[in-house]
Amino acid sequence: MIKNYIKTAFRSLQKNKGFTTINVLGLALGLATCLLIVFYVVDELSYDKYNVNASRIYRVNEDLKLGDNKVQYAVCMAPLAQTLKNDFPDVENAVRLKKIGDMHVTKGTESILEDNALFADPSVFDVFTLPAIYGDEKTALTEPNTVVITEEMAKKYFGKLNVVGENLIIDGNLQKPIKVTAVIKNIPEQSHFHVDFLVSMASNPEGHSTEWLRSDYNTYVLMRKGADYKRLEAQFPQFLRKYSGGQMQQELNMSYDTFEKNGSYFRLNMMPLTDIHLHSNLTGELGTNGNVEYVYIFSAIAIFILLIACVNFMNLSTARSANRAREVGVRKVLGSARKHLMFQFLAESTMVTFIAVIIALVTAMLALPAFNHFAGKNIIVNSHTLTWLAPSALIAILLIGFLAGLYPAFFLSAFNPMQVLKGKISAGFKGGALRSFLVVLQFSISIFLIIGTLVIYNQLHYIQNRDLGYNRNQVLIIQHAFELGDHAKTFKQEIKQLPGVTNATLSGYLPVKSTRGTGIFYKEAVADPKKSLFPQIWSVDEDYISTLAMKIKAGRDFSAQMPSDSNAIVINETAAKFLGFTDPVNKVVYRSSGGPNPTYKPYTIIGMVKDFNFSSLRDNISPVVMQLNTDNSSLSIKVNTANIPALLSQIENRWKDFTPAHFQYSFMDQDFDAMYRSEQRIGTIFIAFTTLAIVIACLGLFGLAAYAAEQRTKEIGIRKVLGASIATIAGMLSLDFIKLVCISILIASPIAWYLMQKWLQDFAYRIGIAWWVFAIAGVAALFIAFITISFQSIKAAIANPVNSLRSE
Repeated sequence: MIKNYIKTAFRSLQKNKGFTTINVLGLALGLATCLLIVFYVVDELSYDKYNVNASRIYRVNEDLKLGDNKVQYAVCMAPLAQTLKNDFPDVENAVRLKKIGDMHVTKGTESILEDNALFADPSVFDVFTLPAIYGDEKTALTEPNTVVITEEMAKKYFGKLNVVGENLIIDGNLQKPIKVTAVIKNIPEQSHFHVDFLVSMASNPEGHSTEWLRSDYNTYVLMRKGADYKRLEAQFPQFLRKYSGGQMQQELNMSYDTFEKNGSYFRLNMMPLTDIHLHSNLTGELGTNGNVEYVYIFSAIAIFILLIACVNFMNLSTARSANRAREVGVRKVLGSARKHLMFQFLAESTMVTFIAVIIALVTAMLALPAFNHFAGKNIIVNSHTLTWLAPSALIAILLIGFLAGLYPAFFLSAFNPMQVLKGKISAGFKGGALRSFLVVLQFSISIFLIIGTLVIYNQLHYIQNRDLGYNRNQVLIIQHAFELGDHAKTFKQEIKQLPGVTNATLSGYLPVKSTRGTGIFYKEAVADPKKSLFPQIWSVDEDYISTLAMKIKAGRDFSAQMPSDSNAIVINETAAKFLGFTDPVNKVVYRSSGGPNPTYKPYTIIGMVKDFNFSSLRDNISPVVMQLNTDNSSLSIKVNTANIPALLSQIENRWKDFTPAHFQYSFMDQDFDAMYRSEQRIGTIFIAFTTLAIVIACLGLFGLAAYAAEQRTKEIGIRKVLGASIATIAGMLSLDFIKLVCISILIASPIAWYLMQKWLQDFAYRIGIAWWVFAIAGVAALFIAFITISFQSIKAAIANPVNSLRSE
């Protein structure tokens, strides 16, 4: 019996090759797109789950409010980890990680810059799953001047894996040779931090600090099995009061109670390890994290596209019922039971789904490299992937085949054989309302995606073209200018003399870089949180503001001719607002030296610059204080020449005159674009998926238009005989579908407006959704639908009426 079902289903599908092809292609395209999105979502949700104890690991975060200043940190104070382990039985272990920054590793005669290194406590191997290939994990980081490296670094510097006992010559922030004590496997891609060098915390001069008011360490705790981290969190206020209260009295000259009564707070909270990648964007993150919003958005798109593909399948199956009505009538007269007919139609839908799933799997695998490129991912299909992919494909075949074929099976098998065999097909054909509803659903989704794509594109365009408060164009950044040592300023002056160079500045504190420093300023020479400013503090030189074309709103710029500027600062407008100054020029603010008897150094505000964006446009501009100080992290050069390669060559030659270090550069506008690369990738993927959704919807509409024309063949013939023009007939056939698209526009527009407004709320600086966005989406949908339908309508209109009426 099953063999007969399959054979009959195959013959039926083969008989209608054109629409079988549309069904298979539409479903396969939808499934392939859905599968790519599933790969993306699974990858995003799998971060940090490679750790055996992932469910018991938490990062301790810090929230600080000082007066009106609020900051959230992913880092905590140095003594916290060990103190938590000592004081709370629920804490099985704890570990600190601290960024080292740039360091140079010697390979032969070459000095290679590495920036992926962390100081780590020995307990890092007890908390995280970092399997050692060579060496003893338990003792690897117990001694000073020891390092654990990944297998990639072992091959890079030694050409082999077993390098335990070898020395690495490191300068930069460490400035000493260190011994390799273990080689570990490369950190998985799905980790919220990536590291090539784990240097023992004993090598860190500040590793034994007892300061409770300074935060520099990413701190993780491993809870005991069955322990509730919320119970531990609830004890943090009293814990902080106990350990930081005394230092707060010394540093701020006030008790912990007074600090809180003034409206300030100092809090700790715990975040599950597996939540960090998608739910954390704090100051002091170890890497760039993702955004759970995009997981939700792409999941919704996957469901939408799969829904459109299944709706196509159902629509075309029910539309074909008119052609198969006589077949059903004959089968019933010959004794076929309704359940056998239902099984027959379900077999057909399952067969189509099976073919579509196979094509979808092959298409998704072929498209995966391109998808990785656009999404910035490195998703690979391995044995682990197949463990869930194979059963999922089987479930998809059975579930989609059953659901997509369920309505046609019930609908077709219910035909009245007497009515059908008498030629009264309409009496048994009652699926028009459902098909209309499904077409509206398809195009509502497509129009929603078109509007979403336009809004995302416009927001990204706004970000890239907004006046940021500085000029990022034609600014060349020479990285790692500290390689020049004491010659940095001389190099800068020589570069300024080159033709095509208008100005240059030495500073690593750039609007497109993550280098940030913070501090506290007070309006009076007393530590009063209510009269405080907690800004970012940027070390700049006298050419910084002019090189980046920042706008002086009040006062003046720094001057090398004025020695008193060493005790002067320039602030942004936001800092002035926080301080309550309408005219901040010549006002004096103070900075505490700290300690039991702090002194307060005065700084005179000599200027105020217009607010400028230096972080994501998702965030409001925060206070910034600029002061004259030496920072040779990078040299920014304002250029004015059409021949950039020639200028770069001259600069590189001058560089080589001063240092053998590698010459590395970037352009500020490119670095700015990199800050929004994730949004740009999302926009590109969104456009691609929207296009696919529209194509799938149009495939279904094309098939429906063909069947609509086929069902009205005799009507069209009669109308032509009576004198109807081709345009009249084509318009008649198109009008019903155009009405459905218009209804879709009315349904999709308010929903899209509401949801895209919610998405835009995440940006502090955003566009408004203009009326023309909905107009363009509506016109585009109507145009696409009309073109799709017109082909079949015109084809039916120009057919010879003799062919359709000869049997009458």
